[in-house]
Amino acid sequence: MKNKLTLSIIAAMVLGIGVGYLVYANASLDFKTEFAKSIKLLGTVFIRLVKTIIAPLVFSTLVVGIAKLGDLKTVGRIGGKAMLWFISASLVSLLLGMLLVNFFHPGTYIQKDLADNGALRDLMGNTSQFTLQKFVEHVVPSSAFEAMATNEILQIVVFSIFFGIAAASFGEYAKPVIKTLDVAAHIILKIVSYVMWFAPIGVFGTLAAVVAEKGLGIFKFYFIYFSYFVLGIALLWGLLSFVGFVILGKRMMQLYKHIANPVLVAFSTTSSEAVFPKLTDELERFGCKNKIVSFILPLGYSFNLDGSMMYMTFASLAIAQAYGIQMSLPEQLTMLLVLMLTSKGIAGVPRASLIIVLATCAMFKIPPEGVALILPIDHFCDMFRTGTNVLGNALATSVVSKWEGELEDATEKIAA
Repeated sequence: MKNKLTLSIIAAMVLGIGVGYLVYANASLDFKTEFAKSIKLLGTVFIRLVKTIIAPLVFSTLVVGIAKLGDLKTVGRIGGKAMLWFISASLVSLLLGMLLVNFFHPGTYIQKDLADNGALRDLMGNTSQFTLQKFVEHVVPSSAFEAMATNEILQIVVFSIFFGIAAASFGEYAKPVIKTLDVAAHIILKIVSYVMWFAPIGVFGTLAAVVAEKGLGIFKFYFIYFSYFVLGIALLWGLLSFVGFVILGKRMMQLYKHIANPVLVAFSTTSSEAVFPKLTDELERFGCKNKIVSFILPLGYSFNLDGSMMYMTFASLAIAQAYGIQMSLPEQLTMLLVLMLTSKGIAGVPRASLIIVLATCAMFKIPPEGVALILPIDHFCDMFRTGTNVLGNALATSVVSKWEGELEDATEKIAA
């Protein structure tokens, strides 16, 4: 069944690109705009269906995971190992983006007359200059219900950690609540299996809309910029995979097989949130214990978006190059640290990374209008960085499971 879904998604990608190009090549401008707006609703429906599951699933799985860990000491130990991985992976990703831009200078190839100013105005409405107060407000929830209603994953994580630790401290008295949340999590995962069959339709709508409006010729103008970015993604995959093989050994190939479908869905929908439930299920099938997955994966979605991190330094410095702005090494390292801080809790939805890039450019006196220069190609870049985010979080969860001695053999788990 999993193979059927994967093949359906691949077929939907090809069909979406084909239909989109037919519309782009033969229809009038008004029809293309209206077609893209209408067909994109298929992707919107799929992502909205998944987003209804995110908040209750993160809350229930994280609380159950913390409660199953047993005590604050265990939570601290596993959380410490996870944060060590997250910080290391984030720094490597940011540094890789910085090194690529300084070596290849992709910003010098960007043509300023291709700026997508309409989309830029939409992004401008979603961002503001970074301040410590705004960061604290973004992390600490004022209302658990508001955080869940708006899918603020980082705030949900903070509340869930407090709730889980408090529940664990009550021991046997809190077991009925933990059992209820455990059952709820499994029910939600069952819902996921239904929703995922809508993924091919969502993928078709998303790609058909982009190609109908932009056409395939977009690669002609941005080929160098896009090629260097994909090279960076390939290098990042190589680094992550190398570390994975060192720690997991031959089981790394099994992990690839388990996450192939989630990576493909994330790649085609440009939403890592869209695969959170499915990724949870696949990691447990791979052999990660439920209590580890339930604790690490939600944290990873807030602290460990490796593909997005790499792109943020790549895009920010490329925009500076496009405007002929020379940034010294100390300035670039400062930007890297700022991005390290401001990116935490970034939403796993399309173009979320660009909001951070926009705010960072304004902070370092880089014309924020420069974001419009990379918007036409951003959807295709987003596909690669989102797929990389899924790999990074799957690997982080698997590695921490191995470090904790909680990684079961997949064949034994299936037999059980």
